[in-house]
Amino acid sequence: MSWRFWNKTAADTKKKKKSATREWIDAIVFAVIAATLIRGLFIEAFTIPTPSMERSLLVGDFLFVSKVNYGARTPMTPISFPFAHHTMPLFDIKSYWDGVKLPYYRLPGFSHVKKGDVVVFNYPMDADSPLYRPVDKRENYIKRCQGTPGDTLKLINTQVYVNGKAAETPSESQTSYLIRTNGQELNPQVLYDLHIDPSHGQVNATDLEWIMPRASVPILKSYSNITYIAPYIQPPGQADLQVFPHDTRLKWNVDNYGPIIIPKKGWTVTLDSLNYMIYERAIKLYENNKLEKRGNDIFINGTKTNQYTFKMDYYWMMGDNRHNSLDSRFWGFVPEDHIVGKALFVWMSWDENASFMHKIRWSRLFMGIK
Repeated sequence: MSWRFWNKTAADTKKKKKSATREWIDAIVFAVIAATLIRGLFIEAFTIPTPSMERSLLVGDFLFVSKVNYGARTPMTPISFPFAHHTMPLFDIKSYWDGVKLPYYRLPGFSHVKKGDVVVFNYPMDADSPLYRPVDKRENYIKRCQGTPGDTLKLINTQVYVNGKAAETPSESQTSYLIRTNGQELNPQVLYDLHIDPSHGQVNATDLEWIMPRASVPILKSYSNITYIAPYIQPPGQADLQVFPHDTRLKWNVDNYGPIIIPKKGWTVTLDSLNYMIYERAIKLYENNKLEKRGNDIFINGTKTNQYTFKMDYYWMMGDNRHNSLDSRFWGFVPEDHIVGKALFVWMSWDENASFMHKIRWSRLFMGIK
């Protein structure tokens, strides 16, 4: 019997040293896997591209968004290029393969989405757009949650009411005002300093529409060339076909809207001629049912019925820049499977319009989001 198994020499046990190339490859693979797990399950960086959340969040703010607060979604489209969302950087091609799809599942989180949270979510209108994408590859949006599952929400002259109580208006929110001057233009630096957006222009022969925070209004009034300033609000009963569900019978607009009940998992709604349009999209597109209306009869998956029980929770999201935000007032509910995470803090802020020495907004660095 040979005992060489127990009597290995140093040469036998000496491991072959990895080449420098192999060590670099191993390090890169490990870094990609670790970063992908952190990005997918814990925290991810986002940037603000539009002014819909001003002045709470500004164009050029870079955020960290927590996935663990609400619980991370497991990948629904697992085969994709690392660190790319839906399109390959520098190329106009898909960054994922949708030949393999997994069902929606969310890991346990610290809490549920609450009213007042600033939330990143996938854009629901991509569900039936020409550029159809899977849920987790739809465009990322960021808004403030104004209504949670089961809430009844209403807007009266821009004020949000939830379940009959006035909701807190974000301190940095802004909206439109009618402005009248004595003919003299305001110094552009004043507009910049007061965070005024004059781009909406002329409303009528005498008045301009400017968007600004509430805090800027009393300061603007003190200028001698400003002769009139008042909130610019669409009156009640004036129907706006742009707002969800795009039905003039409801006579809703962006400032006077609702009441509307936000669907909750397990809630059974009785469908009628008015609310059919409100819940049609959720039943058909988000919960994948065949919904038909034949005359006055409603059929769901081939069965005649006037009731439906929701399978998911839904949310109502609105931008703090109330007259410059594409939000739930225009496209309705956000399904729970579209929720990405909670915005935590701004780690960097870059002002593209400022001079070179002032492009970094130092006061916003590592600012908490509220």
